Amino acid sequence: MDRQTVETRHLSKTDPVMKRVIRDIGPFRLTPRTRRSPFESLARAIAYQQLHEHAAESILRRFVALCPMRRFPRPDDLLAMDPQAIRSAGFSQAKVAALRDLAAKTLDGTVPAGVIIRALDDETIIERLIAVRGIGRWTVEMLLIFQLGRPDVLPVDDFGVRNGFRIAYGRRSLPMPKEVRRYGERWRPYRTAAAWYLWRVADRGKEPGC
Repeated sequence: MDRQTVETRHLSKTDPVMKRVIRDIGPFRLTPRTRRSPFESLARAIAYQQLHEHAAESILRRFVALCPMRRFPRPDDLLAMDPQAIRSAGFSQAKVAALRDLAAKTLDGTVPAGVIIRALDDETIIERLIAVRGIGRWTVEMLLIFQLGRPDVLPVDDFGVRNGFRIAYGRRSLPMPKEVRRYGERWRPYRTAAAWYLWRVADRGKEPGC
């Protein structure tokens, strides 16, 4: 049975509001970026913190240009770079420190390689990766969803998820993370799909079916 069909059927069966959302939005479409290593994904996440997409991409292009022989610098490449050269790409001093910590923790195994990370459960991955300077739970949850393709991740601290919940469920105010988490128990084991639909609702900024 198709994975998307399994997910949307489960959500529709367990939640009438989500059933309406799915009918309004359409098929679940999420393609994880599996080619990126955990190191690259987290380095990109650090670049994007508190920046618009265009600015972050410009910084990343200049950063990648520091290591022209590779598609993306490796951890040992980064640690061999002059920190000032990384600063010149557009990273703040705090982000340079975070990138260097990420590289060091990748080399010492705290941040697992791609093959190893796929064998770990979600909470173990979160626990290990938030040990990296500048990496919080939300960032790791995005990696779980968009790189590893984990099916049961609900980032309750995400504004888009909470705002989508507010719109879909007719709430006047933004729900607290614990409220979304509690309600989302009915979406297990496909909470990633539920989060994806809530993001789409938030993007549309209107009631499903309107």
